[in-house]
Amino acid sequence: MRKLFPLATIFLVFLCVFLSITFFQKGAEGSAGFVGAAVCKNCHEPYYNSYMESLHAKKEIPNSPATKQECETCHGPAVKHLEAGGGRGSGRLNFGKSADAEMKSSKCLSCHGDSKHLASWNLSKHQSAGVSCDKCHEVHGNKYRNLKASEPELCYGCHRDIRFEANKQSHHPIREGKVSCSACHNSHGSFGEKMIKADSVNELCYKCHADKRGPYMWEHPPVEENCMSCHTAHGSNHSKLLVSKTPQLCQSCHDWSRHPGTPYTKADAFTSSIGAAPSNKLVSRNCQNCHTNIHGSNGPGTHGLRFVR
Repeated sequence: MRKLFPLATIFLVFLCVFLSITFFQKGAEGSAGFVGAAVCKNCHEPYYNSYMESLHAKKEIPNSPATKQECETCHGPAVKHLEAGGGRGSGRLNFGKSADAEMKSSKCLSCHGDSKHLASWNLSKHQSAGVSCDKCHEVHGNKYRNLKASEPELCYGCHRDIRFEANKQSHHPIREGKVSCSACHNSHGSFGEKMIKADSVNELCYKCHADKRGPYMWEHPPVEENCMSCHTAHGSNHSKLLVSKTPQLCQSCHDWSRHPGTPYTKADAFTSSIGAAPSNKLVSRNCQNCHTNIHGSNGPGTHGLRFVR
């Protein structure tokens, strides 16, 4: 019994110290000007209700506003705002359109800065263009991963030219909902061009089009260099998202090949007023009728070299 008494005394001392620290911390928080979410609700009930439905209000999520000061975690201490009878310019941080973009984003990054998705935010074109987090994200939202709209409609709000491309005859299945913008792009920045989720365009394309990766015995140089040499990413009026129609696309590089690069060629078998005959290799033809393995070939000899098989 005598041995247990000192242990009990030590335990009580630690308990008192812990309770004292907790009490003084809460006192410090109160003195810092925090009033509590219940007070905010009195005037801002619609915002409070939408916040309560959002991921930010989930106490199960570590480091969420619900585990801290709730509304005041993001908006700052509200005591001055309360004493002033509400209104702007009373000490709180608002996320309105006129508020400073960098200031708003820095508040979000104070919690989300450790996310791997935001590792390259300071390198992103969105950041350099002054796009703040709340331009795309609804702070109190509970749909679309807290986005203000679903993909691709959210992205089309700024990138109207991409909407136009995606509605062309040949396109990636964006409008069908099979491919999203975020499947290829990281809107928070990346080391790749156009904020793509890969170090190069080819590496990104190979994630879906692995059959085009190779290696091949006979490589086609444009394919090795950049898929965008022949294809466009979002949409085209030519088949297979090509940048121009074949055979004109091929002739842009192979104009001095054994096939003619002009619609007409000299021929004794056919004469006309201009003394020329239609080219049977160019007009209404497709190079891939013969050169079927245009991305690369493992065929033997000249057949492989010319991507015939």
